[in-house]
Amino acid sequence: MSEGKIRRPRAETPKGFRDYFGAEVTERKAMLDAIAGVYHRYGFDPLETSAVETVEALGKFLPDVDRPNDGVFAWQDEDADWLALRYDLTAPLARVAAQYRNELPNPYRRYAMGPVWRNEKPGPGRFRQFYQCDADTVGSGSVAADAEICAMLADALEEVGIPRGDYVVKVNNRKVLNGVLESVGFGRRYGDSETQMLANKYDEIMLRELKSKEDQILRTIDKFDKVGINGVMQLLTVGRTDESGARIEGVGLAQHEAEPIAWFLTAKGADNNETILSLRKAVGDSAFGKAGVDELEQMSNLLAAQGYGADRIVVDPSVVRGLGYYTGPVFEAELTFQITDEKGRPRNFGSVAGGGRYDGLVKRFTGQDVPATGVSIGVDRLLAALRAKGRVAGSSEGPVVVTVMDRDRMADYMAMVGELRSAGIRAEVYLGNPKNFGNQLKYADKRGSPVAVIQGGNESAAGTVILKDLILGAQIAQNATLEEWKDRPAQLEVPRAELVAAVRKMLAK
Repeated sequence: MSEGKIRRPRAETPKGFRDYFGAEVTERKAMLDAIAGVYHRYGFDPLETSAVETVEALGKFLPDVDRPNDGVFAWQDEDADWLALRYDLTAPLARVAAQYRNELPNPYRRYAMGPVWRNEKPGPGRFRQFYQCDADTVGSGSVAADAEICAMLADALEEVGIPRGDYVVKVNNRKVLNGVLESVGFGRRYGDSETQMLANKYDEIMLRELKSKEDQILRTIDKFDKVGINGVMQLLTVGRTDESGARIEGVGLAQHEAEPIAWFLTAKGADNNETILSLRKAVGDSAFGKAGVDELEQMSNLLAAQGYGADRIVVDPSVVRGLGYYTGPVFEAELTFQITDEKGRPRNFGSVAGGGRYDGLVKRFTGQDVPATGVSIGVDRLLAALRAKGRVAGSSEGPVVVTVMDRDRMADYMAMVGELRSAGIRAEVYLGNPKNFGNQLKYADKRGSPVAVIQGGNESAAGTVILKDLILGAQIAQNATLEEWKDRPAQLEVPRAELVAAVRKMLAK
């Protein structure tokens, strides 16, 4: 660097992050406020936790390295504790439920909304900071809690503008899959507790082998929506060749071992009762599987009693995402309407929310089993869906701009804007250099202002103001006819005393 040359920072957003401006922030807040209204109606309380947690409390991302930042943004505090930005809203809930367990009501019902951070490789549509919107019930093992979450999710979608018929909440159960695996010899057969001690070292080795095989099966059935049932069968058995010609090794199950898993995935019937009957056949004699089917049946009955039929909430075994994480019911909200992708092809919009039961949430902190169930809405995806449906405009109306014709009369202009604001009208005075009036109108246009208020010396002497309809003016400049211009002029002069009423009338048009 040459002597005397100043090195200036680059004005750019860090990789994997983005900035949000007026309309996007306004739309997101309106959507989240609507969702919060539904959650509040269901009796859930808001919770705001710190953006920073100890890495020990986060737990999940602790790698076997000196700096524990795999997946999170972490740093070492002065007292040698490792801290990290939260990677989701569930880990903080676990800490809160343990820390305040003697003060909180049981069950504890909370919702939380806010940004989370993940130290992952960014890509198209994949950012290191994004918003989450969660609702959870901690402390209830009843399937009524799971059913309530599903009903609340359906209501929230309708509240923000996804009409009935354009979405469906699909429900499945991890226990049913466990029962299917058990029926073909790959279930662990250790009941609900994952921490039950085994008899000897041989059993430990067998458990590791079973878990490895089970994980392979879970990863395979998670591809069901991409490769279909035939593709899943190939991947469970001998493998398959994908569209690019690459060979993908199979799990190695025999045909008779893979078939019950296929039955499970395709057990959806004409209604919930028929689906549940098919699942009972799929789990065979597995007590664990039967318990999962019983839970699905109870949920279906509870939802039906509240008026949520299969047109809104449906038992669907094809919901397999997250089955490796959840311990009981799982659910996913799918939007069923079509959009056009970047290549011009029609496709269904897809999933915008998911959740389920994850018992053992607080056990890491207290050593005691604490049941929990919840759901997380993908904020950005749901906003994109609302834009696709025309429920949000993608822009927001700017303020009324009071222009400045004479800087010595700033008090008069401030009096005008004060009256407009007192009447509940969004307004501002132009605070740039007023010398060039054209620049003031360009500013108003860039702000998306609907109306400009103008008062020069002549208007001041006459006790009037000029109102310029900027939206209509833009329309006239593009394609309005002479008759339309005469019928509704884009500019009019009104008495100064009628400023508020005239602006309100113009905004209403």
